[in-house]
Parts: sequence; structure tokens; C-alpha cells
Amino acid sequence: MTFNILALGFGGPELIAILAVVVLLFGGTKLPGLARSLGRSMTEFKRGKQEGSDLLNAAESKDTTPTDSSDPTDSAPSEPNA
Repeated sequence: MTFNILALGFGGPELIAILAVVVLLFGGTKLPGLARSLGRSMTEFKRGKQEGSDLLNAAESKDTTPTDSSDPTDSAPSEPNA
């Protein structure tokens, strides 16, 4: 049984090869900074996703709340008695 990441077919050897290429491209000194910025980006994305979900839920609950039918502005204008 192989370990697949995100069902893309990446197993252990592929991940090791990708990591080796990243180390060769960026060097060992830049990797901590890259990992830190990636982590911050993921955190910010999750926060934005949660805020968007909260806004949608609030708008949905606002749309589904019943309105008071005794409000005169909601009724159609009546014709004056002549």
C-alpha cells in the first residue's frame, strides 16, 4: 500500500525527489523563511475562508428570518376613498 498525497499519486519516493529539488533550487538557508511564509499564507487563507463562510451564513439566516406582516410599509398602498 502506497501513501498518496491528495490522491495525486505522490508516494514517498516522489516526495523525497521533490524535496531534494526544492533544496537544490532555494538552498538550505532560505527554506525556513519559505516554510514560514507558506504557513502564514495557509493560516490567512483559512481565516479568510472562515470569515467568508460566516458572512454567507449570516446573510442566509438574515434572508430566512420571518418579517412582521403588520408593518405598513410592506403592504401595498391602498386607494383613497373618493
